[in-house]
Amino acid sequence: MADNAKYVTVTDANFSEEVLNSDVPVLVDFWAAWCGPCLMIAPAIEELAAEYDGKFKVAKMDVDHNQVVPMQFGIRSIPTLLFFKNGTVVDQVIGAGSKKALSGRMDTILEAA
Repeated sequence: MADNAKYVTVTDANFSEEVLNSDVPVLVDFWAAWCGPCLMIAPAIEELAAEYDGKFKVAKMDVDHNQVVPMQFGIRSIPTLLFFKNGTVVDQVIGAGSKKALSGRMDTILEAA
């Protein structure tokens, strides 16, 4: 991960603090290094993290190294993107979505404030 990355790496240990207790909405990308579609959408996820910096937190969780949280949220295939607001899942995308579709969902969540 680059030092200038705007996204947060979340783990089973810091998930509650970073995601559930966040004062801004959070997009969590559940991914793994061996997952082709995960790697395919990674640049878009990083661009969204920069574009929405301060308005929306973008987090990535490696499901190979963290298994408690993905199990709690029923993650069965990756990439799975969960959108949280006030500690609750308000939207999800399973599979590689386009950056435009993801930003549309993020805007909808922000507008629903």
